[in-house]
Amino acid sequence: MTPAAAAAAREAGGVLSVEAVLREHGPMLARIAGSYEAEPARRDDLLQEISVAVWKALPAWRGDAALRTFLARVAHNRAIDHLARERRAQGEELDESLPDPGHDPVQHAHVRQRRDDLLAAVRRLPLGQRQAVVLALEGFSLREIGDALALEENTVAQRLSRARRQLQQWLGGEGA
Repeated sequence: MTPAAAAAAREAGGVLSVEAVLREHGPMLARIAGSYEAEPARRDDLLQEISVAVWKALPAWRGDAALRTFLARVAHNRAIDHLARERRAQGEELDESLPDPGHDPVQHAHVRQRRDDLLAAVRRLPLGQRQAVVLALEGFSLREIGDALALEENTVAQRLSRARRQLQQWLGGEGA
């Protein structure tokens, strides 16, 4: 939802429609959930937790940051809580869209494999780097990532640089 549309919605009724927000930003929220959970049922559970968190947090959004930045922050916070809860249940400690391949099935399989490899590698990153990478892949600027994660832009740039080096190492330098 654009800032103007959000402002108009607030002026009209004072409340943003959760359904409209989830419809517009749902794919981004699903990708964030997917960056934390590989197993489909757990990923769906996390996405549901994120949706509930968005529903609860949306009235608190005052427009200080872009709506998608606010939503990404809510999603990442919920995902961190989810991971911590999962790790505690397992007795572990918590560590800190691609182009359409067209109609060529071989190319489609190759692109899908690269996407799956990248997502698996992103899940292996330390939490702070993972958060920054996921938002960068969503097209967030350094400033927006910093706003979403409550970090300085320099810290975001540093995390992205370290993550990029690690991903390139893990993926064999394949344009990560």
